[in-house]
Amino acid sequence: CIIALGIYKTFLHLKNPHQQFEVMDISGGYASACLGANNPHFWQHLQAKLSQCSAVTDELLSLERAEFLQQQFGMHGLWTDHFPYGEYHVSGRNSGSEGIELALRLLLESLLDKRRQTKHPQKINKKIILAFEGAWHGWTAGIIPLLNRRYYTHGFPSLDSQGSFGIEVKFLPFGDPALLEGFFKEFGEDLAGVVVEPIQGDAGILVPPTHYLRRLSDLCQHYQALLIADEVLTFAKTGQFFAMVDEMGPISTDITIIGKSLGMGLMPISLVIAKKSLTVRACGAVATNDLRDFSCAVMSAGLQVITDQKLIQHSKIHGQSLQQTLQIQLVEAFPDIYKECRGMAHLFGVELTEHAAQKLLLFRENMIQHGIYLEFMAGAGKRSYGLRYIFPTMRIAPALIMDDAQLTEMLERLIKASVAFRLLMQKNKRSEKGEVHALH
Repeated sequence: CIIALGIYKTFLHLKNPHQQFEVMDISGGYASACLGANNPHFWQHLQAKLSQCSAVTDELLSLERAEFLQQQFGMHGLWTDHFPYGEYHVSGRNSGSEGIELALRLLLESLLDKRRQTKHPQKINKKIILAFEGAWHGWTAGIIPLLNRRYYTHGFPSLDSQGSFGIEVKFLPFGDPALLEGFFKEFGEDLAGVVVEPIQGDAGILVPPTHYLRRLSDLCQHYQALLIADEVLTFAKTGQFFAMVDEMGPISTDITIIGKSLGMGLMPISLVIAKKSLTVRACGAVATNDLRDFSCAVMSAGLQVITDQKLIQHSKIHGQSLQQTLQIQLVEAFPDIYKECRGMAHLFGVELTEHAAQKLLLFRENMIQHGIYLEFMAGAGKRSYGLRYIFPTMRIAPALIMDDAQLTEMLERLIKASVAFRLLMQKNKRSEKGEVHALH
């Protein structure tokens, strides 16, 4: 990539340096550049803030940090509907993975007698963490036990399930209400916490049924288990800032981690938003870049553009038409390539068929050749309790700045690329049959 502006990128072909071509980035910069590339409004707001930024650490009070926290979490803050004023505190991390690590540490520390650093006598039985099959929370040492796919976990350390501090991670398929009820009935008294993506990302953009997340929250409160919402991917992509919500309003969590879009494509950053009763031992949350001035300026400037231009509201409108269009013009029109469409607003997944998934590299190359740059998620794969296999899924998560004309252009490019890929598959099939006949 040699030039990037808005949702478009100019690529240089490495085998032919004189060949340049334009693509539409519908991945949203790995789902992080929610304002597109080189957004002039963002830069204008950011430059205005840089003059008052300093290099203070989190040990010192900072005007930029104070303004950011007040704007989002103050008495009339942008996010106080989700995080009531005065009930939560916030820490900044360098990435989503680091945010999940801190959340997991908060959960584990909540089980201790703070003075003696031993298991709290009233929480001796709390030894289980519930995670979900196909989930992706990052790939650092502390998070690996939350993943159930052997490819990501084989050969790495696991949480010790023995001894006085032992923790065991159990897994459920995501989105099945009956299985959820049964799990809490059997293990609820021993449950320390639950880690959940409100919409599963790498599993293939799996959207839970209505009331599933609220019921999960209610069950956690009933059994005194902490609920950790991993909103690193879903933040600002589902038609609202947070996906832990339904028609009744925000859904209560003990800890929420947001990231990706929060850094506006400029820098990696995450926020860990936790109830004030949840703390770690002294110096246990120290981080060199915990809400430094520049980080706060980037987040504040980007959020100002998002709110001023009502980009969240626009994405919700886009999603209503995009759901139907992707279903009709891709899934139903190309049943040999696409299996199912799932998602909302600016976060959709279109699952490939088994045959198309076997040609994933060819599929992506074909998309790029037809001016579409996107990413693929592994899919949940094989799931327990007889639930069907989830194949690799292409993620459609364009920047929030995409307008109606660009939305139409994106769909046109996707359709043309799909027609071309179908022809490629038919050609390959004929070629494979010819090789078989030649062998006989």
